[in-house]
Amino acid sequence: MQSNSRIVFMGTPDFAVASLKALHEAGFQIAGVVTAPDKPAGRGLKLTPSPVKVYAAEQGMHILQPEKLRDTHFLEQLRSLQADLFVVVAFRMLPEVVWSMPRLGTFNLHASLLPQYRGAAPINWAVIHGEKVTGVTTFFIEKEIDTGKIIFQEEEPIHPEDTAGDVYLRLMEKGAALVVKTAASIFAGDYPQEDQKSEGELRSAPKLFRENTEIDWTASSEKIHNLVRGLSPYPAAWTTLNDLNLKIYRSEIVTASDDEPAKPGELRSDGKHFLHFRTGDGWLAVKELQLQGKRKMGIEEFLRGYKLGTA
Repeated sequence: MQSNSRIVFMGTPDFAVASLKALHEAGFQIAGVVTAPDKPAGRGLKLTPSPVKVYAAEQGMHILQPEKLRDTHFLEQLRSLQADLFVVVAFRMLPEVVWSMPRLGTFNLHASLLPQYRGAAPINWAVIHGEKVTGVTTFFIEKEIDTGKIIFQEEEPIHPEDTAGDVYLRLMEKGAALVVKTAASIFAGDYPQEDQKSEGELRSAPKLFRENTEIDWTASSEKIHNLVRGLSPYPAAWTTLNDLNLKIYRSEIVTASDDEPAKPGELRSDGKHFLHFRTGDGWLAVKELQLQGKRKMGIEEFLRGYKLGTA
């Protein structure tokens, strides 16, 4: 790799580790790694480093963990690394004083086919909306979030029973390869830059909160099933059962037709093998769930230890 291929990498979760690892193994010089400060985690609230920090430390990379990205001391440290290119994967929004710093610019990896699904949770929302195809995009960062010129894109199918977790793992690897391709093209001075073109309705990917992850049982079985898939394994679609919070991780649409009267949200079960919730147009079988205060389990194990109609 070229001697002037100095990169500062910015990222935090395991999704970003794959890209940092790929760049490192491809021979790029990682001048520094910027990641989130250590955070309290677990019952003991022990300060825990981000997955990116763990990997960077194992490789002996220079690590910066700023609380504020506009902090004068941090900006001085960043400039001193004399990077030619910044690469951003699953990090927070950068101020212009940061992304405009390197001579070759700053590019970001986004887990959707931009301009679709701009925002914080693109994988989840693509599955929630029942998309058949998603992908990864590299683009130059500009002032408006997720709107910069596209460098490369690659598609990835979403299979009918994929969860967001399944798609996440595949896009993590596909994205890492695209990051390497993008960095190499930029250093070679041979890369496309295309404006983001909006064709038809643009769907966004806002942050996931308790309010937009609750199951609406008046919706169709397909829509609820997609919500469950799109929020599994985290943060999980939820409802209530006897006033207790119930997270549902895996479901199945019940295809057998019947005229059994029930209102949306009501349930039926044989107490041993199945638990069905009434939806707006049929029934949905719960296959994996977690009741408040309990661990995640399959439906048969759950029914052995929980008597419906009792809390």
